[in-house]
Amino acid sequence: MKGDLVDRRVVITGMGIISPVGNDIETYWENLLEGRSGIGRVTKFDVSPYPTKVAAEVNGFEPLDYLERKEIRRLDSHQQYVLAATQEAIKDSQMEVSKLDLWRVGVIVGTGIGGITSFEEAVIARVSRGPEKVSPFAVMMTIPDLAAGYISMRFGFRGINYVASSACASASHAMGESFWAIKRNEADMMLTGGTENAICPVGWASFCASRAMSTHFNDDPPMSSRPFDKKRDGFVMGEGSAILAFEELKHALARGAKIYAEVLGVGNSADAYHITAPSPNGEGAAKAMELALKSAGVKPEEVDYINSHGTATILGDVAETQAIKTVFGEHALKLAINSTKSIIGHPLGAAGAMEMVATVKSIETGWLHPTLNQDFPDPECDLDYVPNLKRRQKVDIALSNSFGFGGHNVCLVVGRYEPNRDL
Repeated sequence: MKGDLVDRRVVITGMGIISPVGNDIETYWENLLEGRSGIGRVTKFDVSPYPTKVAAEVNGFEPLDYLERKEIRRLDSHQQYVLAATQEAIKDSQMEVSKLDLWRVGVIVGTGIGGITSFEEAVIARVSRGPEKVSPFAVMMTIPDLAAGYISMRFGFRGINYVASSACASASHAMGESFWAIKRNEADMMLTGGTENAICPVGWASFCASRAMSTHFNDDPPMSSRPFDKKRDGFVMGEGSAILAFEELKHALARGAKIYAEVLGVGNSADAYHITAPSPNGEGAAKAMELALKSAGVKPEEVDYINSHGTATILGDVAETQAIKTVFGEHALKLAINSTKSIIGHPLGAAGAMEMVATVKSIETGWLHPTLNQDFPDPECDLDYVPNLKRRQKVDIALSNSFGFGGHNVCLVVGRYEPNRDL
């Protein structure tokens, strides 16, 4: 990178989260470190007809803490989650919105499915009670773009504003594009991340039919998400939202902001292979990591840690392991790798952002959370996945991987903020 792209550095100055293991950053992080699983039996609807009966549902979320009662009735849960997470990120960043040039503050949010829960409810109302019983807000509760649109309207942000939708890579695409928006001098600050709630009967039925979700541990839900373990049998669906404040460095310093970490680079690729299966040997994932390292100006041997995509699918975990070996060679054996999804499940389009929070906290605190349920080593997944116990480890440079159905691959590089970093 040359010229203005080098001069405009991007740092993270605030974070907010709504999750299965905590609705504030510190609770979320404490529960990750201690390996307190957020996975339990589904409570949102009767799962007795389905082969999968476990999920990681958001717990303890009270919409009235963030929204007026009238608003709540007009918002899908994924919209409620993202507005709450944004409010927490703004508070955490200590930004004074009234003092910002709001034309220079943008919002890019990822969601894979949008308001599928509200869409299902609208269809049921139409079929069972007639068209006059469909809410006038049904479309607005369903369409993905309003996850970003509502943030701009609520807080007055008037810059770049849209939603990225690339299945499980959505939040990471949103963060990557937010990084480049600041680099290109199109914004000074971006509120970015992801949100999702697809835990509803129609979404559940489809994922069950695709045989993508775990079925073997219905009687012991915390055991069901087993990334890189030989007994893994599919992912566990999660939900929630995470929003991060990305900010141009000089802008952040001028207002005395706390800096959590620096975003160093991003890489994207497509498998062009299959709608659900990864490309052979993880070549698409490897390319995304290679491009991310190149854009960050980071050598493979400088990386300390990878927050993996790590979904606990049979093919996906092997492909990601192979991709890491391709990119890092012998250094792969020295890398610490964990899977946040072993604790929070897989929140689909929100996953990358919720994992980015964990990655940033690892840099800040010098701790890595465990990958739960690493009980039976898989010979094809033979790297260091931080099994079962948290680990004290300094992290200067980390990668966060996200791969989505449709063959979408995103890798973000983040590092400890160093004022004199040579880019």
